[in-house]
Amino acid sequence: MSNDPCFERPLFGGAISSAFPNRFQDVSNIRQVPDHQEVFVDPNRDESIIFELLDLKRDVEDSGSALWFLQDLATEQDAEGSLVIEHTGTVEPRELQHNDLQAVITTAVGQMAISKGRQGREAQNLVRVYLANLRLKQVATDVLITAYEPIIINPLSESARTVGAGPAASAAQFGCMPAFDVFKLAVPSFKVHDWNLFKG
Repeated sequence: MSNDPCFERPLFGGAISSAFPNRFQDVSNIRQVPDHQEVFVDPNRDESIIFELLDLKRDVEDSGSALWFLQDLATEQDAEGSLVIEHTGTVEPRELQHNDLQAVITTAVGQMAISKGRQGREAQNLVRVYLANLRLKQVATDVLITAYEPIIINPLSESARTVGAGPAASAAQFGCMPAFDVFKLAVPSFKVHDWNLFKG
């Protein structure tokens, strides 16, 4: 059973919020990530959840947008062995209505070999990636919520120093909520409190 307390966490200065376990630490300032990203990491499990605000990709169809962003992520990460495990259709959440326009959410799950930071391909870890695309068309924004779950840690990866090399231990062994459940909590609990965030 999971003993993983979850809270609604403020994002982007409180303009947005989402609920996920408290074990994920905000490392946005430490890692000097761009202003349009907020990054939370559980260093003990090498798991992370990232919230990202992007300009709306108008040439990408709603129904395939999460899959498009997952494939784009694999290209950007120079990932090897990318595999799409699951892809959902579109959902229109009422909670994200603004000026009578609905948001659209699609999700995709993939598996890929990626390296941390500037480490090369010889240090790639095998990870499962859960990605949701929330299309806020009324404010011309694509929101990405991406959760990373390690499957196999490469002995040459810097992650091996913290969590050990080889197959990653299951969340249940540590009394933690599995990454998929973290993702399933963070996406539907996503709320916009101040739409002025998207102006300009």
